[in-house]
Amino acid sequence: MRYMLLFHYGEATEESIGAEAMAAGMRAMAAYAATLEQAEILVSGQVLRPSSSSTTLTLVDGEPRIQDGPFADTKEQLGGVIVIDVPDLDTALDWARQAPPLSWGTVEIRPGAVHTEAGTWVPSS
Repeated sequence: MRYMLLFHYGEATEESIGAEAMAAGMRAMAAYAATLEQAEILVSGQVLRPSSSSTTLTLVDGEPRIQDGPFADTKEQLGGVIVIDVPDLDTALDWARQAPPLSWGTVEIRPGAVHTEAGTWVPSS
């Protein structure tokens, strides 16, 4: 079963913990990803740029509207994602508990799904 670990943290986190602590956190994430790879459960991973670099597409009155940067009311951002392939949620939780971003934010564990030829979504295996 594939699970996506989404790492969220407050937008002010980088400023509040400082550049040195943030760099240490990034090194810890690299080591964490290496551990997942050695365990042969890492499917993919991606560090994301700050939400201020995002472009958002919404539908307004039936017309697509592009907005640079995050929504005005955004208080936290998605800092990165990792996809792992493990037998069950309990195993995904065990790995998520070891994720360095847990010390400064949250880790969301979301099960994956695949689209079938019949037009339905089923859990990924």
